[in-house]
Amino acid sequence: MGRNPATLDDLAVGESGVLSRIDLPEDDANRLMELGFLPGALIVAARSAPGGDPRVFRVDGTEFALRRDTARKLRVEIGEEGVG
Repeated sequence: MGRNPATLDDLAVGESGVLSRIDLPEDDANRLMELGFLPGALIVAARSAPGGDPRVFRVDGTEFALRRDTARKLRVEIGEEGVG
């Protein structure tokens, strides 16, 4: 079933994906990695703010709000929940 590759912004609420790549400048990517957005991490789309931006994602039990333009830079493999 996997739609690969996709971005975090492509995930519907409740859908999950495994992070494969971060297409951001190094400083921004490092900050996200410090928060748990690491390649191989399972990320769940939790909800959206009114108007759809920002979106909330769950990583390792913690929720983080990301702007949609940032979420579009995080590549995920969808349908790989059993991996890891």
